[in-house]
Amino acid sequence: MDAARERACMMSMKLSPVPAAEAAREAARSDADTQLMLRFQEGEETCFELLVHRHSRPLLHFLTRMVASPQVSEELVQESFLRIYQARQRYRPEARFSTWLYRIATRVALNHLRKCRKDRFAISLNAGEDGEPVWEPADQAPGTEEDLLRRERAQRVRRAIGALPERQRAAVLMHKYQGLDYRAIGEALGLSQAATKSLLFRAYETLREELRDLLEGGQA
Repeated sequence: MDAARERACMMSMKLSPVPAAEAAREAARSDADTQLMLRFQEGEETCFELLVHRHSRPLLHFLTRMVASPQVSEELVQESFLRIYQARQRYRPEARFSTWLYRIATRVALNHLRKCRKDRFAISLNAGEDGEPVWEPADQAPGTEEDLLRRERAQRVRRAIGALPERQRAAVLMHKYQGLDYRAIGEALGLSQAATKSLLFRAYETLREELRDLLEGGQA
């Protein structure tokens, strides 16, 4: 009987779910970027170069949407990676490297926006140097009516996202465009998962109201 109870106890231990925090740490440790960052901590400078190469473009897209200026966003990308470099010894693999990166980049962007708040112009997220969206692929057949309508819809969505409060905007961009989950977004913004869900709910409610005609037409 005792042996049976012992076997049952062992089985229940095997079937018990891994705590969420521990599961997140395990996922982080197995992440390729996390491994590169840990090797960089040990002195392998080429690992930092690989991280910059892998993340510069998506980070530039994120920051361009945040601050609506390609020139400024390039500077903020450099500042973000500089902070990564300077803080390398403080990194701990408790979350994926990308989560840590976007936490730093979000703070960099919010700090910039706070400094520029008094004289900031209206946000427009299609602000490439040549007038084209810097984060979208070129049209295969530019100038057609369908392409123009699609571009107009995309511009409306970008403007609506750009008009959101800064933290809501950051959350939507990380969720919709960077593919980060609630935990990662919360860690980047210093929020609980519940607060992150609430923040995103409010943001998407605002977007649904602003883009109601597109949504009702099935075009969003």
